[in-house]
Amino acid sequence: MASSTKQQDYSQWSNAELIKRVTTLERQLNDRNTKYTSKAATPTRASQESKAFNPSKYSTRHIALKFAYLGQKYNGLEYHPNNSTIFPTVEEELWKALYKARLILPDSNVSEAEAELNWGGCEYSKCGRTDKGVSAFGQVVGIRVRSNKPLHTPPKPATTKVAGESGIVEPMNSADNITARRNIDSTSDNRPHTPDSSTSSDEIVLSFDPIHDELPYSKVLNRLLPPDIRVLAWCPNPPPNFSARFSCKERRYKYFFTNPAFSPTMGPASSMDSQNASITGSQRVGWLDINRMREAARKFEGLHDFRNFCKLDASKQIDNFERRIFHSDIAEVPSHEQPAGYMNNPTFSQYNSDSTEPHRQPMSQSISIDTPKLYAFTLHGSAFLWHQVRHMIAIIFLVGQGLEPPSLIDSLLDVQSNPCKPMYEMADDAPLVLWDCIFPAEGSDSREDTLEWIYVGDDHGQENRSGRSTTGNAKFGTNGLIPDLWGVWRQRKIDEVLAGTLLNTAIGQGRRGGGILAGNCRESQKLFQGGDTYKLVGKYVPVLEKPRMESVEVINERYARKKGLDLKQSGLEDGNEQKVALWEMKDGCRLVY
Repeated sequence: MASSTKQQDYSQWSNAELIKRVTTLERQLNDRNTKYTSKAATPTRASQESKAFNPSKYSTRHIALKFAYLGQKYNGLEYHPNNSTIFPTVEEELWKALYKARLILPDSNVSEAEAELNWGGCEYSKCGRTDKGVSAFGQVVGIRVRSNKPLHTPPKPATTKVAGESGIVEPMNSADNITARRNIDSTSDNRPHTPDSSTSSDEIVLSFDPIHDELPYSKVLNRLLPPDIRVLAWCPNPPPNFSARFSCKERRYKYFFTNPAFSPTMGPASSMDSQNASITGSQRVGWLDINRMREAARKFEGLHDFRNFCKLDASKQIDNFERRIFHSDIAEVPSHEQPAGYMNNPTFSQYNSDSTEPHRQPMSQSISIDTPKLYAFTLHGSAFLWHQVRHMIAIIFLVGQGLEPPSLIDSLLDVQSNPCKPMYEMADDAPLVLWDCIFPAEGSDSREDTLEWIYVGDDHGQENRSGRSTTGNAKFGTNGLIPDLWGVWRQRKIDEVLAGTLLNTAIGQGRRGGGILAGNCRESQKLFQGGDTYKLVGKYVPVLEKPRMESVEVINERYARKKGLDLKQSGLEDGNEQKVALWEMKDGCRLVY
């Protein structure tokens, strides 16, 4: 042993002997490196992803997804293939996540980079088509997705993992799906167990639980979607022939605004609305009369013709503008419903409520800020026309600013007296939210949602192999729904704090009241339309005195003629064209062909 470890003395070696020795040692080292690296070699990610996906090996099911998104960075919900914009649509992001997770069954001959949005074969339907900039907190789609439920095939050993770090649910042999799903997120290595080879395919199918054994759709999609698009819940059993569009019987919207709407002017000069004093009294410019707005909003309730409260789309050839409004009101947003208001719940307090140490007692929640207060226009209806909500709140804002009386709503709803829409601007898109979509039981007069939603974190007490419940992990755990949304909110909250602090700093500097215009004059009317600030419009022109658009019938007919459509299908047959012309001339509307 001693002789084998004795250090070699090279001092007496010749140059030729030393070169030969070095060459021998290098060859031995290279041989050893090749030997060990070949054993440790693993397939690359590219080779793993190159495996063809065979949709025929997997079962599918039709489900509903409820999801939310902040709309300012998106060009609306709906994707239009020939309408390229700098902003993506929400549908594009949803489709990419579903495609990457292999939850929808794509053409195996098309690579992910070459794939284009295509809902063919997915039985896809959507509830509310929100426009550019509009958000949604309760959007719903119906879609057929890949399921964990096994096909009637003999059981085979597991071959791949499920739900890797990338969020992709990788393909598995269908007989292993049940056992694998029961161990997703419950073991440290995410390795599925192989079912007993004696278990028949029929026994596996019968034992399949449509919720516990199913793929974690919400969690998988949230790993792949942008942070401002989040899946909130999924419905495992929508009724037969479910359509997110036609099965929805009620859509609920909220439009948020502050009071004051914009910064009022200090002092008596140029601060009171003398132009509209007969309506508002002496209301300071910038403030909104909430009581008058509430009076106006309630006039929308019931079945009405809303042709004067929407944007006309001649390509749809719509001739029925009647919509039913179940609820229309304006109310202050309670503190617990304001941004991050859930922190007022003792469950999230800094210290436990039963703490005996005085300095660890929960802080009083009685602190409130008087102004500016947050309000919401809440609207529930069976269906809505294009831009209808934004037109409705625009008129309500005019009432709140004292520029129009609440009776303007009655006049615009009276389409016999006002068949042609006045040309007024609709409200801004950013504060509008599709709040919820309601799906009552078929044939029921109820307005209660009857879909069984499985919300993120509601895993029905599922336990991992250690016996510890996993309830709430996908909601409050690492990379869960709430931590992700907290990050989205806090970024914008800091922006609000900095901007608000700068506003307070600037208004407190210099001579108090400096810069106020002298005398009782105002250069231009300040008009609030729901945006970040007011718009100067010069001398205000009342809505009923503004120029009018052409009637619905004339607009539809012109489009039908231009596109060569059948006038009978457009409702203009049997001499109705002449009737339309006479009706338009009678009501003083311009008729142009």
